[in-house]
Amino acid sequence: MSLSDFVDLEVRQTGWRDEAACSGLDTRLFFPASEDDQVQLTLARQVCATCPVQESCLAYAIDSRQTVGIWGGATTRERRRLRRRWLETARRVS
Repeated sequence: MSLSDFVDLEVRQTGWRDEAACSGLDTRLFFPASEDDQVQLTLARQVCATCPVQESCLAYAIDSRQTVGIWGGATTRERRRLRRRWLETARRVS
């Protein structure tokens, strides 16, 4: 079971983007040169924290295996960890 199981399929696919807090912002904010850039990471996360579709964004990034950028407030490393935990949980439940 994954986070995306709890998100409406239609919204999860693409519809959520229209409602995103980052819509219209400079996308470079969400694609820092390094995940160690704490200033840029903090700014991106501040936008994500106010976003009504943060969960859908995160689910999309995990489902589509986005390898760069801040999605749903999570870095690539954080998304990898979340995916790994969800897969381990799914294996145990199965």
